[in-house]
Amino acid sequence: MICDPIDKDRINLFALVSYIPGALGEFLDLLREELVTKCKPHAHVTILPPRPVTGDLPTNCRTIEDQLDGFGPFKVDLTGVQIFEKSNVIYAALDQGWAKLVAMHAALDVEGLRFKENFPYHPHVTLAQDLDPATVPEFLELAKRRWQESAHARSFPVDTLTFVQNTAENSWIDLAEFNLAAVRVRR
Repeated sequence: MICDPIDKDRINLFALVSYIPGALGEFLDLLREELVTKCKPHAHVTILPPRPVTGDLPTNCRTIEDQLDGFGPFKVDLTGVQIFEKSNVIYAALDQGWAKLVAMHAALDVEGLRFKENFPYHPHVTLAQDLDPATVPEFLELAKRRWQESAHARSFPVDTLTFVQNTAENSWIDLAEFNLAAVRVRR
């Protein structure tokens, strides 16, 4: 599905994500809101981190569809809360699904979607970022405590990917969805 794009307030910054459904997604959204007030979260794992793209939406969507050939649905397991020391990003780490996300990222970082990222691709679920460095240890401990207190399942399916675009107000708009179950599987 591709929505009718409206250019107002949109900027050339796109990403490809898989939203985390159900109770786990809701828990992660609430945790992120607790850690970062004024945040409008929609829990996800990112396949293509934010980047400018070249080409139009239909061309980029065809590229994504073509590159997803051979990738079917899979499961991701979250393992706990960690931090990227260089950027002070607090995140939920993952185990199962890691290799498939890395392969998918490599396959999709092509043509008009190609971008030289600041850091090597490291699949994760962001819980907090852009924090005052003085508050990072406190928020990291809070995130770890909430994670331990939660009884939610720690896994989710990656079966649908969503191509999103950022706006001048830093809100993300869904542009297109790609159902991995419908993608052709290479033989």
